[in-house]
Formats: sequence, C-alpha cells, structure tokens
Amino acid sequence: MFPLRRNRRLRTNESIRSLVRETIITPNDFLVPLFVVEGKGIKEEIASMPNYFRYSLDLLEKEVKELWAMGLKSVLVFVKVPDNLKDNKGTEALNPNGLMQRAVKVIKNAVPEMIVMTDVALDPYSSFGHDGVIENGQVANDITSSILAEMALSHAQAGADFVAPSDMMDGRILEMRETLESSGFINTGIMSYSAKYASAFYGPFRDALDSAPVDLIDVPKDKKTYQMDYHNRTEAIKETEMDIEEGADIVMVKPGIAYLDIVRDIKNIVDVPVAVYQVSGEYSMIKAAAERGWLDHDAVMMEQITAIKRAGADVIASYFAKDVVKLLK
Repeated sequence: MFPLRRNRRLRTNESIRSLVRETIITPNDFLVPLFVVEGKGIKEEIASMPNYFRYSLDLLEKEVKELWAMGLKSVLVFVKVPDNLKDNKGTEALNPNGLMQRAVKVIKNAVPEMIVMTDVALDPYSSFGHDGVIENGQVANDITSSILAEMALSHAQAGADFVAPSDMMDGRILEMRETLESSGFINTGIMSYSAKYASAFYGPFRDALDSAPVDLIDVPKDKKTYQMDYHNRTEAIKETEMDIEEGADIVMVKPGIAYLDIVRDIKNIVDVPVAVYQVSGEYSMIKAAAERGWLDHDAVMMEQITAIKRAGADVIASYFAKDVVKLLK
C-alpha cells in the first residue's frame, strides 16, 4: 500500500523503464510486405502509400538483400498483374512462370534463408477484382477454394516457405493442406488470414495492386459476403478455430490497431502463433498526418507497433518494418 509501494519508482528514468519494460520490439517481430511488378529497373512509389514501392524483379533482389542485412528475415509477397492477364478464374495465378512464382525464386536465390510467404487470393488476377470466381452475380466458394489450393501448390513448387490465403472462403485451408500434403509439400506452412474484416482501411493497398472490385451491375460491389462483418467479435474466434482444425500453422487478424480486442481474444485461446497485419490505411494515415505536422511520425509509429505486440501479436506484417528497425538501431 502507499507509501510503502510507490509505482513511480519504476518510472524514474529511461534506464529503469527499459529494465522493467514488458513489451520489447525487435526485427524478429516483422513480416515485410513486398509489391512486385513486371519490367526492369522499376522502383515505383505508391501514390497513396508514401515512401513505399513496387519493385521489378531485378530491384526486388536488391531490396531483400537490404532487408536481410537489417535483420528482417521474413517477407510477404504480392504481385501486380497486368490487366491483359486477368480473367474471372484467375488463370494466370497457376502459371508456373507467373510473376509470383518468379518472384519467389528471385528472393530464394538472393537470400536462401529468407522466409518467403505468398499471398493466395484471386483478386490480383481477377478481371472483377474479387478474391474468388464470380458465378451468377456471387463469389462462388467451392470452385474458388479448389483454384486457391492449386495456386498454393504452385507457390510451394516455386519455393515458398508459407502460403498465406487472404480470401476468406469457407474450407479453403483444409483443401489447401490436403493438396500440399498429397503433393509431398508437408513442410510448407499455411498462414491463414483467419479473421479478416471487411474494412475501409484497405484502400491504399488496392491502389498498389489495382485490385479493387469493379463497379458492374452483376458483380458484388464490395467483399462483405466473404470478409467478416466488423461488428462481430465471437465470429472471429469461430473462424480462427476452424482454420486451426483444418491445418493452419499461423493465424492472422486483419486490420491491426482497430481490432486489438480481437487479437487478445484469439491469443488467449489458441496454441499457434498469431499474426497481425497493420494495413495500408493505418500506414497512410500516419504518413499523411506526419507530413502535415499534426503528429510525431516515429512516436506514433512505435506506439502503434508496440500496442499490436502488447495485444498478443507474435508476428507483425507492417509497411513500417524498415522504419522501425532503423529507429531501433
């Protein structure tokens, strides 16, 4: 009791605060998203994501070597597919010489020990901008899951360490796991976007990949029939438990800062690592406000990253990864 216990004794200066600090951020916490495009010599800034870039394969090699030298050991790969290669069934996703497959090989050749995770969803390949096949004005679950399983296998064959299905189709984790197992890829992991909400925070990301749903009469205008309703909490637990039962090795909550209650709920009940995706809108808001002098970029960045880890994240996918590591050093 006071005055025998004075809690402020442990806040007296930075040295004592550091000594008793509960949540520590290190480079090992991060999964770095990478955007890849066709071409050569391309390092193209994304307009709605200041200081974040799309890379052609030759410059991707340079980037991953830089990440490794900084202590960042895991990447999550996304590709921007040319419009002429898009169709309703995402046929290009299964091309063994497609951009994703070549990107995996480039990264593995450049830094063999880098953990490479690949996005598995049809929206970058879809002429409709959806994560699945459109049939009768709806996103068809089962045919989509079968294509995604073949897509995951293609990524594993290219050398991916983990596949990361971000689509939210029912049953796709089981079909993916069975396809990988039957093809001999027993050590290829699955990081499932288990609690991915239909969020307004994804806008800049869709700009980065040109993957927003198209505005057509016979096509859903948003992704709310498969991504989760952000009003719901217990549904996230159900989705996550089902994915683990079906073979997910890591589960993810997406977005980050507005969903930390979900992160903690899930962390409290699962026995697999929990990933959190600090998404493009969260990144861009901090960048924009800092550019206007409305807040301290580094202070807010570190506060949000720490809050995500404190909530229970074992893995943080963040566009701030390089900025944080530079600051730590």
